Order: sequence, then structure tokens, then C-alpha cells
Amino acid sequence: MSDASSRAAGLPYWRGPVNPEPLGGGITNVNFTVDDAGRRYVVRVGDDIRVHQIMRFNELAASRAAHAAGISPAVVYAEPGAIVLEFVEGRTLEPEDVRSRPMLEQVLDLLVRCHREMPRHFRGPVLAFWVFHVLRDYGHTLRDGRSRMVEALPGLMSRAEQLEQAVGPIDVVFGHNDLLAANFIDDGKRLWLIDWDYAGLNSPLFDLGGLASNNELDPDDETWLVERYFDHPMNDELRYRYAGMKCASLLREAMWSMVSELHSKLDFDYRAYTRENLGRFEAAWRDFRTL
Repeated sequence: MSDASSRAAGLPYWRGPVNPEPLGGGITNVNFTVDDAGRRYVVRVGDDIRVHQIMRFNELAASRAAHAAGISPAVVYAEPGAIVLEFVEGRTLEPEDVRSRPMLEQVLDLLVRCHREMPRHFRGPVLAFWVFHVLRDYGHTLRDGRSRMVEALPGLMSRAEQLEQAVGPIDVVFGHNDLLAANFIDDGKRLWLIDWDYAGLNSPLFDLGGLASNNELDPDDETWLVERYFDHPMNDELRYRYAGMKCASLLREAMWSMVSELHSKLDFDYRAYTRENLGRFEAAWRDFRTL
């Protein structure tokens, strides 16, 4: 039994002996399902990851606020380094699911609730997630760690500065900030949004851009998404600012992977993930430069 599995099995919440089963999909923490006394739970095991600005106190508070807002399953137990949640029976979405307009409508409705309702329920200190600060910090981390990507950093950071200027002043909402398809669960009746590692105050443009880029929405669906969210037609200024933030979200995903190459101990092909997301960033950057 691994250290994480032993940690999950030994939590004092259980009524009797349990056998944690690995739950695939995580590339930041280690997750398990646990059956105990006729009920099923998800256990998330992971400490703070400061190189990614993940602080577990913030994840816990966001998880509780998300449940209070009707967005996520309930937290039933927590201690430093471990969170136990109710299990949701359903399927995690794939990007092609999100690209379906009826599903995209449900996703957007859930995102709006995240942005507008979660602050009413959040307790205690809350982090901000400003992607351009994250990118600058990643640059320092990659230089300190003598990353294989060091020679590319000056050009990437110069483009990050241009993107920050393009985005300009922002409105602030409570963002999820990691809108991968796998973070949505469809139980057959409704959607759930899970995994609050990166939650925090942010511009709505980041979640919109991340949702579009992570799930490879086509341009018409992107326009629909932004117009529906802001309730007014896309104009040149909004298109430019949105495209800038979408580029930044892709650059962040690529640099997240570069940092993970140096620091993560999980069994995941981060080099391939870096290559994939750098390619997607370059394509988005070319589109941005034409605006």
C-alpha cells in the first residue's frame, strides 16, 4: 500500500477498516474512492504545492462554499493534507461533451453560479489567482530549477507582458480557474463542478478562455459563450481582451507543465503535456496577433 493510500485508509472518519481504491485522472493530487458502512466517498490526499500556489486551506474553503452554493458534493471530513467528500455517481465529461451546445449551456450556467454565488458562502481568507503573477513566478521557478526550457523564457515572458496589457482592467469574480472537462461530472440529472485546487478571485475572462481552450471550442461557440455570459454582443474591445486572456490561460498550462517536469512525482508524461500546450499557445498567439 502506498503512503497516500495508507494515509487515506487511516483517517479517523471511517467506521471500520477500509480499502482505498485509486481514482484516476488527477495530475496534482492523489485521489481514492472508499466504501465505508454502505456509503462511498472520494478522498483527496495532497499537501500544499507552493510552486503551483496551491494552498489546501483555500481548496477546503472553496469546496465547502461550492457545496453550499449547490455546485459540488459535500465535504464530510478534512484534516491537513486530506479531504473526504461524498461520492457522486456519474461520468466525467470529455471535451467533445462540452462542445455540444446543450451541454455547453449547462456548463455555462454552472460557471455563472460559481462566479456569483460562491462568494456568499466562502469563509475565511481567500486567495487570488492572477494568471500573470503565476506566469512570472513560474518563470523564476524554472530559472531556479535550470529547466530545459530556460532559453525560451525571455520570449515567453515578453509575450505574457503584452497579454497582460491587452487584458487591461478587470472585474473580479470567484473563479474555478481549472475548467478541464474532467472537472465536470454528469449524474444524469445535473452537472457538478469539482476540484478546487486553483480556486480564487479572478477575472471571468480567465474561466471563459480556459473553458474554450481546454475543450477546443470552435469560434462560433466561443462567441456564443462570451456573449451569453456578458449578455451583450461581442465588440472589438471585448474580443481583444478575451483573446489575450485565452492566450494567457494556454501559456499558463504550458508553464505549469514545465514546472511539473521539475517538481512533480506523479506518474504522468509532463514533457508531452508541455509540448501539446505550447503548440496550442502558439496557435492562439498567432490568432491574437491578427486582431
